[in-house]
Formats: sequence, C-alpha cells, structure tokens
Amino acid sequence: MTAREASFCKALFFGVVAEDLVFPFPGVDDSFLTSVHERVARVRKFVEAEVDSVAIDREARVEPVTLARMRELGLFGLSVPTDLGGSGLSRLAAARVVAELSAGDASLGLVSVAHEAIALRAILAFGSPEQRQRWVPPLARGERLMCFALAEESSGTDAGTIRTIAERTADGWLLEGDKPWVTNAANADVFVVLARTSRLDEGHKPRLTPFIVERGPGVSVEPRRSTLGLRGAGVGRVALRGVRLPPDAILGEVGRGFRVAMEVMTDARVSLSAWLFGQLRALVGWTVARVQDRRSFGRAIGEFPILKNKVAKMLADAFAVESMTFLTAGLVDRHVDDISIESSVSRLAASEALWRTANEAMQIAGGSGYDATLPVERRLRDARGGLVVDGTNETLRCFVALAGMRGPGERLTDVERAMVEPVKGFGLLRDFALRKVREAMRRERMTQAHPLLSREAVIFEEGTDALHRAADRALRDHGREIAEMQQTQVRIANVVIDLYALAACITRTSRAIEQRGESGARREIDLTGMFASAARGRMQANLGRLEHADDALRKSISARTYTDGGYPFDVI
Repeated sequence: MTAREASFCKALFFGVVAEDLVFPFPGVDDSFLTSVHERVARVRKFVEAEVDSVAIDREARVEPVTLARMRELGLFGLSVPTDLGGSGLSRLAAARVVAELSAGDASLGLVSVAHEAIALRAILAFGSPEQRQRWVPPLARGERLMCFALAEESSGTDAGTIRTIAERTADGWLLEGDKPWVTNAANADVFVVLARTSRLDEGHKPRLTPFIVERGPGVSVEPRRSTLGLRGAGVGRVALRGVRLPPDAILGEVGRGFRVAMEVMTDARVSLSAWLFGQLRALVGWTVARVQDRRSFGRAIGEFPILKNKVAKMLADAFAVESMTFLTAGLVDRHVDDISIESSVSRLAASEALWRTANEAMQIAGGSGYDATLPVERRLRDARGGLVVDGTNETLRCFVALAGMRGPGERLTDVERAMVEPVKGFGLLRDFALRKVREAMRRERMTQAHPLLSREAVIFEEGTDALHRAADRALRDHGREIAEMQQTQVRIANVVIDLYALAACITRTSRAIEQRGESGARREIDLTGMFASAARGRMQANLGRLEHADDALRKSISARTYTDGGYPFDVI
C-alpha cells in the first residue's frame, strides 16, 4: 500500500478509494463475543439499577460507591492488556462497553474515557517500560484515577500559548502554572500535565513536555466548576505551585509534548465517539417511547408524518455514527497507523448528530421538555459538551481539511519544482501528465460493496472524485494561503465527513446482506439508502459553495459589525 493509501480518508483527497482498509466491516472475534455481550449486560444492569443520574447532575459529583462499582466492572482499563492489569478487550469491544455506560449516564462515560482513553493511554503509548510497570496496573484496575491536563485560560485549542512552565533544577524539575479545565480532576490523584520547557517570550515557539504528576505538595484541585451539563465529570482547576518532580517524571522526550498530545487525542476520539453514540442511542430510545405514549387528536403523535420524518432522521444519523465509530475502532485493532482524519470526522459527526437529536427530542417533548424533571432536559445539556470536549468542532474541521490536502499539496509542489527544471523532472512530469489523463477518463470504483448497494456506491464514487477535484482546485487557487481560507476548509471537511460516513454504512450493510440476506438486512439497506440520499445533497451543496461563495462579503459584514460593537440598527 502506498503512503497516500495508508489512511482511507487521506486517500480520498487523491481520488483513491482504499477500500481494503474498510472492507469487510470489523467485528468482535467469535471466541470473545459471548464474554463481550455479558460484560455489556452487566454494565447495563449497573446503570439501570444503581446509577442515579438525577443525583449526579444535582450534586455535581459521582459518589465513591459508584466509582467503586465502576472499578469492579473493569471500566477503568477496558482495552489495557491483561498483563498490565486491564481487561484486554479489543478497541471495538471496549468502545461498545463505553457506549453502554454512556447511554446510562454521560458523566460516568466521560470519567471512564478521560481516565483510560486519554490520560492512561498517554502512558501506554509514550511511557518507558519502567513507567508502564509502575503506573499502569493500579490505574487500569481503578485503584487510582487519572486525568490529562492540557488546556489553559489563554490557550484553548492553541497549545502554543500554554503558560504552565517546568524549569530544570539540580535534582529534576520545578513545575508552576494552572490548568483550569481538567476533566476528572476532582476524582484523580495522578495527572499528565503538559508544560513549557522553553522560554515564555511572546512569539517564541514553545517546547512542550508532558510530565506525570501525583497529587501532593504544591498540587491542588480547586472546587468543581459549575458547568451547563456533564456535571458529574469532575471538571476542575488544577493549580501547580512549586511542584518538584524527579527526572523520571517526564513522559516521552523533552520538547515532544505536542506530538504526545496530538497522538493521544487522535486515539481518544475513537472512545469519545463511542461515548457520544451511547448518549445518542439513549435519546433515540426515549424519543420513540415518547411519540408512542403521547397522544393528540385521538392518536399517538408518532403517527403524524412530521414526527415520523424526525424519527427516521434520528435513526439514519445514529446508524451512520455507529458505523463510523466502530469502523474506526476496527482500524485501530488492525493497527492502521494513521487514523487522524477518521477519528476526527467520527467525533465531529457523532457530536453534531447527538446535538441535533437532543434538540429534536426536546422539541418532540413540547413544553414538558422545558421542565427539568424530564431526562431529555439533562441530556440536552450533556450533549452540548460533545461539541467542545477535545477542541471545538470548527478547529477539528480545519484540521481535517488541511491534513487531507497536505499530500496533494506536496505533490503539486513537486510538480512545480520539476517545471522549473524540466530535464531533471521529466519523469515526475510524465507521471503527473499520465495521472491527470487517467483521472479525466475514469473515476475510482468501490468494488467490494454488495450489488444491492450499487446506487449508494456510485454516490460515494462520485463524491470522492468531486472531493479530489475540489481539493486540487483549492490548492491551485490559493497555494499557501489555503491555511487562511477557513470557509473553504469547512466545506471540504464537510464532504469528507459525509464520504467516510457513507463508506462506513456501505461496508456495514454489505456485511449484513452477506450474513443475513436481503430480507434480513432490509433495515440496514433502507437506512443506508436514506443516508446516501441526504449525504449526496449535502456534498453537492458544499462543493457548489466552493465555486459560488460570498465569503468576502461575509468577512466585510463581520468587520463592520466589530467596529459597530454589535447590532447597529434600530427600526425606529
């Protein structure tokens, strides 16, 4: 497989359908299937019988007895190898358990994910053998809890503006700073802290280094922050005042913290997508019960076409998000090296589908939904956190587009260099010309989709070809300035989200047809068809706006509004 095909989504920017990466749709090995079902059933019983989500939301804390039960159920080390104290589940199986826990309570799901999929994963991926042996077993067993301290008041998703600093001393490091938004901080006694190990000069590129820090002298967690939702996730401010650390507290290498943060978050987005899907599934279940129980004009409101349309869209969204999430988890299990775009678009799609579903569920509840006694009110507040939990969706969209266009951009740069010295670059120019001829004559095919999904496969193929051409045109039109063309980036990212979601639906439904036949897979076929039709419309709209955009006008309007200081008109 070539470098451009090492990532399914990155290959799409070249117009390549790297279908061997997504076919067949992944699953749990038969020898483990029964045990995974049993584990999921135990978690479901736990959240139904023992978890009081109303109390967690009201008190803004998770009781120690609940954390103890989570420990007994192995919810703090699901995918950690058994020889390090974990359950040793595949990432797909672990994601299924996370989804079940989150369907019961979003805060508990986030506590589990923040501990294992983010903070503990950093030690597993970047720790030395000695660090892994020392820290991982008690953390995987839940004997100690952990969190990842990255964001600061002035930084948000811009890690380059981090102010927390670590200075060398004769016997190690001295740590000073504040981390105001740390999920699970209230429960944790071990922290992964990203700090500068370079000067704080304005404009000076920082060198970030991760440290393993224990709660102790100089480390304090201030009272839980008052949040809109996810109130049991233990979000708090971690204050670091003259914290002395030994030399072996460094996680990885000095100055390589940005890489640690990016790789950890890439991996964590698989679990975050499962966390979001669990909430989405719970909301769908609540809504379906509501539309059948509530009556108006002599019949259940679910019989009205408008309500049926809302429920159908919820189902199609949920099916696509579930397919994306577990396809991406399967890529991790297959040790595919680069899932940075796949995990990002899964998290994007999941968070926005959850928010749409929560909003529609609230609307279906009518005036009752505005009453805090119904669970949909809490679910709506919890859902809002998914749009910013690991960075804003706007930032993630820019990442998806720029990361995807990097490969085609480098190829165009090579061609430009070859044109300067055509004799030396003859081979490259010849290959480029031949490639453009082939692209003009044919598009890539999805050959492994089941024949019953031929229409959906064609929509995917046409979308892939259109994405490739749009990215190529954007790079030619804007060159290096593409980094500033954020509206262009958003539209391209939106197309990638729909393409990956559609590919996930197609491969999942192809497997269902092969296993159960057309009649047995009818529901999957219908949902894939519905999603494909909607995705085609969205992709056409986004691609169309690349050529017929009013971005300059919008920039001008906003600039004048900034000068005005707000809305400048008064009708009288």
